[in-house]
Amino acid sequence: MVPQLVRIGEEFGIACFSGGGFDGLAGKHDAAVRAVEGGQKSLILHLGDLDPSGEHLFTSLAEDVIAFAAAAGAEVKFERVAVTAEQVVTYNLPTAPPKTTDRRSFSGAATTQAEALPPDILAAIVRQAIEAHRDPQIHRQALIREQAERRAIRERLNR
Repeated sequence: MVPQLVRIGEEFGIACFSGGGFDGLAGKHDAAVRAVEGGQKSLILHLGDLDPSGEHLFTSLAEDVIAFAAAAGAEVKFERVAVTAEQVVTYNLPTAPPKTTDRRSFSGAATTQAEALPPDILAAIVRQAIEAHRDPQIHRQALIREQAERRAIRERLNR
């Protein structure tokens, strides 16, 4: 899924990163540093499995990255983009009962893996989440500025 998400993010100038399960503090610190470098406020869109581990991973990641960023004077918010219980119903995604060996609390009755989302639906969900937070006026201004910069570079190269 990561290459597809990277391509979608690039359309909007957004970086995409993949974690490996419950990342250690170093990985979470790195995520906070990237958010701090991006400006005073950052929004991290998260995709993960709908299961006890997925819920706890999201909570743990959000709490730690938010704390690291706050210590550096930046604000980070997290939004769970997929998989949600509503998406399981809407897209008729396959489910399985929670593992009996996983003792973590879980808000759902059945689990679903993120890979169950078809690629086209996943792409639409991610684009919609990005668009919901994007300011169209700022985007237009950035495109105009980009065109002007490209023109200036071409003129310099042609001299």
